[in-house]
Amino acid sequence: MPSKSIELKKGGFTFKRFFVAHDNSPMRVTTDSCLLGAWAPLNSNSKRILDIGCGCGVIALMLAQRLENQDHSVDAIDIDAQAVNQCQQNIAQIPFVGVHAYQADIKQFRINQAMHYDFIVTNPPYFDIAVDCRSSQRQLARYTASLDHQQLLDAVKRLLAPTGVFCLVLPYHLASQFQLLCQSNQLYLQQIMQVKYNANKDFSLTLMAFSRQQSNNPLEQQLCMRDDDGRYSSAFRQLLADFYLFRK
Repeated sequence: MPSKSIELKKGGFTFKRFFVAHDNSPMRVTTDSCLLGAWAPLNSNSKRILDIGCGCGVIALMLAQRLENQDHSVDAIDIDAQAVNQCQQNIAQIPFVGVHAYQADIKQFRINQAMHYDFIVTNPPYFDIAVDCRSSQRQLARYTASLDHQQLLDAVKRLLAPTGVFCLVLPYHLASQFQLLCQSNQLYLQQIMQVKYNANKDFSLTLMAFSRQQSNNPLEQQLCMRDDDGRYSSAFRQLLADFYLFRK
């Protein structure tokens, strides 16, 4: 078993093929980011990738692993210098090429005017400000005051190739409203997966993929993360099989 030969380091998350340090990033490796990194519907045309609000870089690194056998580049950007620094350190340690991290505000970001991305992915801020976070960096990462959903979509429309795909994860209760906002911005749902922690829980997360092409029949999926005995479900294990060090 791989888990017997791989040391579980502190200060981050150990995947099968790489380690993601997150001790100096405002946001740690989370299950929703891992789900998005594994589920995001990449294809043979996904050559130029953009990860918005990359944090420690977990999604960008997962996508780089998935694309390692095809020509690709992954740009990971974040407004927080500390997060970008840790992302760059993580990039330096991985066995994959083509990943670059930049400190930038997505509202102004563009490397050159001719560039568009085939695939844009984000685990965006989604909380309205209620109680201040312990740090300003964590507040930027968690709250929509730094990047509201319309500002995010403005950036996506500016940077996405005509045939490109935009993909994200949101809390379940925000998904329908966001889908309507996308539609008003001429971005149309192509795939959706609703996620619940176990069979007795309500749905908690929604993963969605959009493009500029209208679809009358989006692919709809559901995922239950754990079985009744509390163990990861076979569907969850299958989705994360290339990344997680599952115990038997």
